[in-house]
Amino acid sequence: MTFGKRLRELRQAEGLTLRDLASKVGVGFTYLSKIENHKLEDGHSPSENLIHKLAVELDANEDELLLLAEKIPHQLRRRLAERPDAFMKMANLDDDGFDDLLRTIEGV
Repeated sequence: MTFGKRLRELRQAEGLTLRDLASKVGVGFTYLSKIENHKLEDGHSPSENLIHKLAVELDANEDELLLLAEKIPHQLRRRLAERPDAFMKMANLDDDGFDDLLRTIEGV
C-alpha cells in the first residue's frame, strides 16, 4: 500500500472529490492528484502538517498515513531518540530475525 493509494481510498470512502478535500486542507486539488497518482517530483512529499490535516478530515489514522508517507510518527520519533541503540539493533535484523522479534512481542 502506498500513501497515495490509501489517500484515494479514504477520500472516496468519505465521498469527497479532490477539489472538496483540497479545499478542506488548504492545498490545490492538482497537488492532491499528484500525491494520489504518485506524480510528485523526486524528493517532494507532503508535509507532516498536511498529513495531519488529511487524517483529521478523512477520520484516518495519522500514524498510518505518516508511515505510508515514509515519515516517523511523533511517538516513535520520541522513543527512537530515547533508545537509539535498541532501534539500531532492530534496523539491522534480517526479515526472519524481525519476524521472530514480532512473535516474541506478540506472545505467539
